[in-house]
Amino acid sequence: MFRGIGATEILIILGIVILLFGGRKLPELARGSGRALRIFKSEVKASQDEDARSIESTTPPTDEAPPRTVDASEVTTETPTPNERPGEHR
Repeated sequence: MFRGIGATEILIILGIVILLFGGRKLPELARGSGRALRIFKSEVKASQDEDARSIESTTPPTDEAPPRTVDASEVTTETPTPNERPGEHR
């Protein structure tokens, strides 16, 4: 994003900031920026935690019944006659 900015450009920007705000206001600006960044980070973390909790509460429970196994006695090996559709019995 800032790959084209070198040391000279940064010094020029800092010089302009000092001219605009003065030397006495810079610590206050830095302190205010730090507080704002800290608040922003805490709000983002709270939002992520809230999203994670809502996802956990909407996921269905994993207490599902295991898949049903079929015994050999339940399996039919009958083949349908030519006039009979599969699944039909007389």
